[in-house]
Amino acid sequence: MPAEPASAARPVAVARRLRLRADRARQLADLLRHQILAGGFPGGVLPLEDALAADYRASRNTVRQALDLLRGEQIVERQPGVGTVVVCEKYPHGLDRLQGLAETLREHGRVTNEVRTVGPVGAPGPVAHRLGLPEHSDVLCIERLRRLNGLPLSLDLSYLPMDVGGELLGCDLENTDVFRLLEQLTGGPLGHAEITLEAVNADAHSATVLEAPRGAAVLMLERLTRLPDGRPVDLEFIRFRGDRITMGGVLRRSL
Repeated sequence: MPAEPASAARPVAVARRLRLRADRARQLADLLRHQILAGGFPGGVLPLEDALAADYRASRNTVRQALDLLRGEQIVERQPGVGTVVVCEKYPHGLDRLQGLAETLREHGRVTNEVRTVGPVGAPGPVAHRLGLPEHSDVLCIERLRRLNGLPLSLDLSYLPMDVGGELLGCDLENTDVFRLLEQLTGGPLGHAEITLEAVNADAHSATVLEAPRGAAVLMLERLTRLPDGRPVDLEFIRFRGDRITMGGVLRRSL
């Protein structure tokens, strides 16, 4: 087979080097992101590029590209006379316990709720099905903007059967988790929940309410919560600002 002409091979080799450098930058950005979110840089200031290159066994070009990626995510920024500093704090949200947002983030500040919608509505077919209700049943619909320390964090849309949810109409929805209110009303703890987590682009409404750029990635958590007897009692669609929350948990392998 004839050898590939040098003039043709050169662009291919250059493209491979660029791709390899981009891969290494992305991998380094992942490591730095973890360190940042874990509080691994005292004072929120990253080491100098030379130090990062030595610590992570990377070239300075790779370090610069990785920092550019993190700046694009608005996690760090360059400050003259200071260096690269952390500008975005993300809050940990556990996925291994069934808790309301105020319970989950109680160590990080105060959660408040702006109730945007509350009242009975005719249940859409899929909602009635998920809640185990007859078609055309009424459900209580609640939409809340949830803030942590005054900053928009999530937009929550909840559907509840009227025989349970109707009791929430006279409750303090602005300062209390729905989970806590449900347990007070039912006289016992909730049972378990089924969750789905995915990334979606913020629509115009969500972006405006969350004060996020339109089209920005948000974390969508769909959660169906049940009472101990298995009855579904709360179907939620929660949009979290992806730049302010991280999801984590402990997974155990069973053989």
